[in-house]
Amino acid sequence: MSKETPMMASTSLSDMIFMLLFFFMVTTNMRKAEVKVQHRLPIATEVKKLENRSLVTYINIGVPILAHQKLHGTATRVQLNDKFADVDDIQEFIASEREMKSESDQRLMTTALRIDENVRMGTVVDVKQTLRKCGALKIAYMANKGNTVF
Repeated sequence: MSKETPMMASTSLSDMIFMLLFFFMVTTNMRKAEVKVQHRLPIATEVKKLENRSLVTYINIGVPILAHQKLHGTATRVQLNDKFADVDDIQEFIASEREMKSESDQRLMTTALRIDENVRMGTVVDVKQTLRKCGALKIAYMANKGNTVF
């Protein structure tokens, strides 16, 4: 009688592979755009969270952070994803963001504005006018929740 080593059962191998795949999908952070402008958000009393963040496009408006001030100065700048841009570039940016979404999701897209509380309103009005021209009418303003005293 010879002793043979039993064959390895491969039925649980696929389960282990799917568990590992699921683990890495859950623990991996998706890349977010690096914020290059200072934005101390204003305080608001009525705040609600945005639903379905995959349909949200962020526009940051503020003074460049210290690491970027040598290259970009200290004037108020608009940041679209990872790069600084002019107000005129917003239409092209929104169009490219829409192209990445399905047709049914395009009407649900929201543009979230993260605006430093010290930014002049003229810049904000220019951005809003440009968003209106390109049909991005669903706008959310980012704010911190808190109590305001008047």
